[in-house]
Amino acid sequence: MRTITEIPPELLTLSRQVSSNVWNTGVAITAIVAGLLIKWIITKFLKYYEKRKVTEYSIFRSIITHLGMPVAYFIPLFLLGLATPLMRMEKEYYQPLTHLINILLTVAFANLVISGIRIAEDYVYHRYDLNKTDNLKERKIRTQIVFIRKLIVAIIVFLTVAVILLSFQSMRKIGTGLLTGVGIGGIIVGLAAQTSLGNLLAGFQIAFTQPLRIDDVLVVEGEWGRVEDITLTYVVMRLWDQRRLILPINYFIQKPFQNWTRVSADILGYVFLYLDYTVPVDELRKEFERLLEGNNLWDGRVKVMQVTDAREHTIQVRMLISAANSSNSVDLQYYLRENMISFIQKNFPGSLPKVRAEFTMPPPFISAIPNAPDMPKL
Repeated sequence: MRTITEIPPELLTLSRQVSSNVWNTGVAITAIVAGLLIKWIITKFLKYYEKRKVTEYSIFRSIITHLGMPVAYFIPLFLLGLATPLMRMEKEYYQPLTHLINILLTVAFANLVISGIRIAEDYVYHRYDLNKTDNLKERKIRTQIVFIRKLIVAIIVFLTVAVILLSFQSMRKIGTGLLTGVGIGGIIVGLAAQTSLGNLLAGFQIAFTQPLRIDDVLVVEGEWGRVEDITLTYVVMRLWDQRRLILPINYFIQKPFQNWTRVSADILGYVFLYLDYTVPVDELRKEFERLLEGNNLWDGRVKVMQVTDAREHTIQVRMLISAANSSNSVDLQYYLRENMISFIQKNFPGSLPKVRAEFTMPPPFISAIPNAPDMPKL
């Protein structure tokens, strides 16, 4: 039975009729072109089925997007590796060539696996869409998926580098050290990377205990924003003004912070007004309820208006409202504040805060001046 590495007699006869360089070049070009042709056929096949999908998400589109370039490299390299036994060359050239092809195949395969993980992640993102109003479950799953995906990718890259190093005779000790993690070098690197390892362990804790999740609304260091990304070592927050606040991931294990969406997205908001004692509170309450009725920003759960404080010159009126999420809550607070102030200005301008002062005439002092002329009495 003929093995893969055995050259058929027909090809062997043909190879002897042409020069080695021409034959080797022809074998390489044939393998690469065949690989590109196979990749083109696969892509056309996937695009055909993609067009038959009516939904926004398509597994075929995801495969084309993520596997297009990796397959374009992997298949020609794979066929080139199979075709190398057909080449006529000296051993001193043949071994380095096959070694190089094997290294490139290892990198291409690792890239292929990473792209496959991206396809699985796209499917999970489709199943658990964050665009829902109550997306607590989706945020939990996405936070875990993002962290696990980045950890797996890091492990794949680590193993790929180790395998490549092991393929070199002179570098096998380094490759073995990378795989086993023992030796003085590993200890030194471990001591030097204590902070990074601490962040990695903190990332594990955050991914599975979840004090914060992707798209959570946080108040950290006096800044309000949403969690945009969680990496293996740091967290990216997108602030309300489009700035990005980047914090080490162990910050959220060691320091307190506010999470407005820890249990659910709905939240209470409030507006304070400081008014004169003469303000008609009942009229304000009617206007407050009118502004809320039919307002899409209000979720219909809580609407309370109360006088919560009486100070020396003003009273404090608090309007407590509920909203489905923090963004709606902030917008509703702005809306109420503007419209209530406008209502008071138009209908009860005298109820705005006043500063009262009492003026008294000073005692007569003209008589104390010698030879002063007669002045009219005040």
